[in-house]
Amino acid sequence: MPDKPASAISAKHHGSRFVNNDRLAAPAVGLTMGALCPVVGMQPLRIWWRYTHFLACLQVVKYDIAALLCGCQINQTGFSQTLDLFLAPDCNQITVVYQCYVEVYLSTLSKITIPTNGSLCLLRLSAIGDVCHAAAMVHRIRTHRPDIRITWIIGKIEYQLLKGMDGVDFVVYDKKTGRQGMKAIKAQFKDTRFDVLCIMQIALRANLLSRAIRAKVRLGFDKARSKEGHSLFINKRIAAQHQPHVLEGFMAFADAMGIPPAEELQWSLPLSSDDLQVGVALADNLGDYAVICPAASKAERNWTAEGYASIANWLVNQGLKVLLCGGPAPLDRQIGDAILAAGATVEQDLIGKTTLKELAGVLARAKVVVAPDTGPAHMATTVGTPVVGLYAHSNPIRTGPYLNRDEVVSVYADCVAEQHGKPWQSLPWGTRAKGESLMARIQPEQVENVLAKVLNK
Repeated sequence: MPDKPASAISAKHHGSRFVNNDRLAAPAVGLTMGALCPVVGMQPLRIWWRYTHFLACLQVVKYDIAALLCGCQINQTGFSQTLDLFLAPDCNQITVVYQCYVEVYLSTLSKITIPTNGSLCLLRLSAIGDVCHAAAMVHRIRTHRPDIRITWIIGKIEYQLLKGMDGVDFVVYDKKTGRQGMKAIKAQFKDTRFDVLCIMQIALRANLLSRAIRAKVRLGFDKARSKEGHSLFINKRIAAQHQPHVLEGFMAFADAMGIPPAEELQWSLPLSSDDLQVGVALADNLGDYAVICPAASKAERNWTAEGYASIANWLVNQGLKVLLCGGPAPLDRQIGDAILAAGATVEQDLIGKTTLKELAGVLARAKVVVAPDTGPAHMATTVGTPVVGLYAHSNPIRTGPYLNRDEVVSVYADCVAEQHGKPWQSLPWGTRAKGESLMARIQPEQVENVLAKVLNK
């Protein structure tokens, strides 16, 4: 159905059926009173039918209220159409009408302009890789518009990596604090109204947290990427993109605000001389080294211990020392121990022994990093170290190490085609493959071939 204002969808169109929208729990989809009356009786059915329509009308009112909370102006079409549609024979038509109504509003606002010395709030809580991508966008804004005052609402762990970034005031939100944490942020900003709020995360938690921030413009993702009610919390969208990398998706926020493109992609992580010295000392003591960061946030995204061990020994045969790196999580330690037990020749095991910034310092002096879809892979990209990424569940074109997307080892295309019966190009962007053993399809020889290509550059 093409997008059009709600006012253009008349109550005369009651014969239409919109059965693909599942936002309402009304059980009346696709049925008529005439078909059901002989079965359940006329009077009970009338009561039930009106009840489901009442629920649908509440859904319409919810759209109005949500739009008002987000700063939208609702014209008289809204509530008057609620009454008109109360008589519609199909509850789903009501929801579709209002989805069109809200969508038109989001697409017709004037161009975003941040005034001189204006204020910008970024909302991106997690994860490590994603905040690395967002840091590139911040660098672009700081380069071209250093007058803009930037506030970034960020997760507790992610803040440890970006703490001290020039020109950015951070506000930490710990997801463990839940609603109380949201109330605290709302109280902190009760007297502040930003020129622009960039809601750069579609998770419901982030969407709800955005309600604590007052802003003239609430900029969010395009319609295709808006999930978990994201559209209800924004009043302006970034432009739609064709199969973008996550970093490119974030850059679209800068585009929407009229920030000129970056001449050269940079991240500018706030690393101190002490952080960088950790890597310098290792290089001085060990010579050339490679880093294996074996753990992702979920076990199913990790390669096999035997595969990592095989690659560690291959790297040693190439004249490199091998370091294991990772965070303090039990999963990191578990896969690290398994790699060592599988016979890997490892010079130093640094899993859980560095801060995030120290880890960035270690990665900065490495000749190459081998990692699955995990934060340290993107950290390595920010400090200019080549990465060989290992992928099965997500599309590396979308989530791979940005500067080394041509040097990944991926079985994603095969896995997703088997599960969905069509190639990834024919599936919604961001479709994931599912399974606990998909990474085992990656063979050490594949990784060796890509590593040889990277090391010989």
